[in-house]
Amino acid sequence: MHHRERPVARERLAGDPVEVAPWLLNKVLVRRDSSGRTVRSGRIVEVEAYRGADDPASHAHRGRTARNATMFGPPGGLYVYFTYGMHWCANVVCWPDGEAGAVLLRAMAPLAGLPAMRQDRPTARRDRDLARGPARLCQAMGITGSEDGSDLVDGVPLALVDDGTAPPSDPERSTRVGISSATDRMWRWWVPGDLHRSPGRPAGG
Repeated sequence: MHHRERPVARERLAGDPVEVAPWLLNKVLVRRDSSGRTVRSGRIVEVEAYRGADDPASHAHRGRTARNATMFGPPGGLYVYFTYGMHWCANVVCWPDGEAGAVLLRAMAPLAGLPAMRQDRPTARRDRDLARGPARLCQAMGITGSEDGSDLVDGVPLALVDDGTAPPSDPERSTRVGISSATDRMWRWWVPGDLHRSPGRPAGG
């Protein structure tokens, strides 16, 4: 582990997803092997917040199901779901245990393990496209449904760490992408000017 890397505090993830989401920008998602060695990592550059009962676009809007149970679990969990019958998407669970909320990881800038990422993302023409979008991010990090419920604070096989890079003081923001409900909420944030952010168009504009 880099000497400046430290695990993200679980208490910091226990807040409202709308507050946690922009704070997660520039944090690092790490994949480790069984010995704890980093094999892939990337800097989070784009996120979306999803609340529970009061967010019609959230998987947890109608309550707990087998699919969304991880969203109700302790903060710092990894909620992984399947979408469009072909892609995995990864979310950081927020809010206290029992209250559903999560932050979708929409894009990241690759840092380590690029050869493995290129192998798992053979259609990416450029390295900046390796994790440019939520499904691509999961492919680049090797994330599948088997990791749903993983603890990102304890950190094997996946961890969320802070390497000392602060979130942007004034992140760009827009409405969320690819949803049909609550399309007016400005709950998508990204690092200004970052070329790794996803090409997705906001649902509200």
